[in-house]
Formats: sequence, C-alpha cells, structure tokens
Amino acid sequence: MKRKPDVMWVLVILFTLGVVTTGYTQSLWDRQNEVPVSQSQSAG
Repeated sequence: MKRKPDVMWVLVILFTLGVVTTGYTQSLWDRQNEVPVSQSQSAG
C-alpha cells in the first residue's frame, strides 16, 4: 500500500498553494481597485 505518497503530498501542496495564491491575489486586486476606500469587510 506504500506506493508513492509523495505524489499525493505534491497534489495537496499544489492545491493549497493555488487556493492561498488565489485568495491573496483577489485581496490585492480588491485593494488596488479601491485604494481611497478603507473598509475592511472580510470574514477571513
């Protein structure tokens, strides 16, 4: 049953990095789009 756990870990890490990067990029885009407006309305 010990075939290749590294592949699963790589997939998990890639998925996590993708989600984190997407959320971080969206936050940066929202900030850049609304610079004068200083309202933090995120439940994260």
